[in-house]
Amino acid sequence: MGTRQPRGRSGGRPTLEEVAARAGVGRGTVSRVINGSPRVSERTRAAVEEAVAELGYVPNTAARALAANRTDSIAVVVPEPESRFFAEPYFSDIIHGVGQALADTDMQLLLTFAGGDRERRRLAQYLAAHRVDGVLLVSVHADDPLPDLLEQLEIPAVISGRRSADETLASVDSDNFAGARAAVGHLLERGRRSIATITGRLDVYGAQRRLDGYRDALEGAGREADEALIAQGDFTEEGGRRAMAELLERVPALDAVFAGSDVMAAGARQVLRAAGRRIPEDVALVGFDDSAIARHMDPPLTSVRQPITEMGRTMTDVLLAEIADPRPAASRRPQRPQIVLPTELVRRASS
Repeated sequence: MGTRQPRGRSGGRPTLEEVAARAGVGRGTVSRVINGSPRVSERTRAAVEEAVAELGYVPNTAARALAANRTDSIAVVVPEPESRFFAEPYFSDIIHGVGQALADTDMQLLLTFAGGDRERRRLAQYLAAHRVDGVLLVSVHADDPLPDLLEQLEIPAVISGRRSADETLASVDSDNFAGARAAVGHLLERGRRSIATITGRLDVYGAQRRLDGYRDALEGAGREADEALIAQGDFTEEGGRRAMAELLERVPALDAVFAGSDVMAAGARQVLRAAGRRIPEDVALVGFDDSAIARHMDPPLTSVRQPITEMGRTMTDVLLAEIADPRPAASRRPQRPQIVLPTELVRRASS
């Protein structure tokens, strides 16, 4: 036996006007109560809430959003292939943080990938139609056209990691430079003499900053970075394997590796093991992210902890504030926040 649905005088869903008549107030007063306006007396608010309960009135959120030129939705855009998204814990941790920040809001979350030209064109058309109130961009490369498109469309947006030191969009990042410097400083303290690094893709600003931190730590110890000990990866496990093989071929006597991500460190570990190198006795290994991969490796991986879930929460908080800001986008540009969250080195048995 089904639940009886509340009906108004017309026999359909109760209307705003019927709630107003029942409460003995105007339609605008009912609207203010439903939207949480403080400009209503407690007595009036109680009367309206009682009428809403008696009639079973349900606000038409779609109509409200349309009237306010809002969609009540935001998009998380990942300019990467889906395969990378599902292979790297970084992305799921970001989404977890976004979900936490949206839990107490009416916002819906749209996840979309834009790893190829066709996907980017389709996404551009979707965004140009203003079907979302704002965008969170995760893992942006320096030449990606999406951030500029968002600025042209004046769609509020926040980037996970700046494109450069001169970022114009709001951004939230971790301190990649300090994290890398701490990782290499740790290896130096452990007496390692020939410290290699596997970078991420260097068209990602965060990967550049990790390489800068590597160089700075060596220079601070009175050593010059040896270019033969620097190999470029791409944040994938296969990229870590390939870079590690290159490094062993160039400098067989290396005794430490700082990988720019835990996923690349996992690939490097496979190559080191296959070459008969013990970790950490022969080669110390450090990663970046402090993901579940780091904890479950054998031996457990020393890694730089990024507050990734907090990054997702902070990005969302910044975006919601931008969406709520009534000022034109052009007038907000110089004030867009560039937030950098601290990192922490977590020492484990691999180093």
